Amino acid sequence: MKLEGIHHITAITGDAVGNVEFYTGVMGLRMVKKTVNQDDPTVYHLFYGDERGSPGMDLTFFEYPGAARGRAGAGMVHRIVWRVSSEEALEFWQERLAAYGTESRLTVGSLLFADPEGLEHELMPTSTTEEPLTAVSPEIPPEDALRGFNGVRAYTVDPSRSESLLSDTLGFEPDGAGRWDVRGEERSGVYAYDAAPGEVSPRPGAGTVHHVAFASQPADHEAWHERLLEAGAHATEVIDRFYFRSIYFREPSGVLFEIATIGPGFAVDEDAAHLGEHLSLPPRFEPLREQLERTLTPLPNPRGSQP
Repeated sequence: MKLEGIHHITAITGDAVGNVEFYTGVMGLRMVKKTVNQDDPTVYHLFYGDERGSPGMDLTFFEYPGAARGRAGAGMVHRIVWRVSSEEALEFWQERLAAYGTESRLTVGSLLFADPEGLEHELMPTSTTEEPLTAVSPEIPPEDALRGFNGVRAYTVDPSRSESLLSDTLGFEPDGAGRWDVRGEERSGVYAYDAAPGEVSPRPGAGTVHHVAFASQPADHEAWHERLLEAGAHATEVIDRFYFRSIYFREPSGVLFEIATIGPGFAVDEDAAHLGEHLSLPPRFEPLREQLERTLTPLPNPRGSQP
């Protein structure tokens, strides 16, 4: 029983319109689901990814309109790492980001930048036999497009206290220097630690990561829940999120983890050719549609469909 890398990463935005413009317009991702936070349906849950909305490429945001900018600290993911195909792709992205007024920094083997609300990203050329997960954008050559998550980096004050849960319970494989490989039969990812900045108090808010989700086969989900409870993790019950099923818990360093099933997926209530073009509501929220459509921020349809 293995986790298939990262399923999705969920962050917070205070500006849904600007968020859509940056991630679909600048970064070239596809909006694959426009829905609501199922724990607070008065706010959006926006999903961006590849053409199919595949686990391994889903970057999602809760919108809290006007939310103050947060600050990553101990117990929080502070950087999202993406795969690209080559060093030449880094040059493309450095030029593209500059054209849209976003500063970036080229390092040995990666490109670092932040979105307009301060959420950190890193693009890294990655050689792998795994299928690249890409979206189609007329402004981004296919060879330069983002190819899915490579991993996340989190802040901790003591990485050793997380070793047992990560290794013995979740099956992560240590790769030295606070880095863990999450490798399944089809996909993989990296979970890595950095020392928490001592002078920074963590403050959730716009531009911060809320949680990171790892992918499980549906048939294994109940077994993962039992394994977490046996390990003493304070895991939630299995929660039906309609597009996948979820278990939430905090790893000992404080980062909120989720284990989410691969499927049923985003095409369960929309034609795959028109994902994300309209507000999708799981059945239990459908009676609230009229109210929510009056409350939620009007958003552009990135691919030009009519609302």
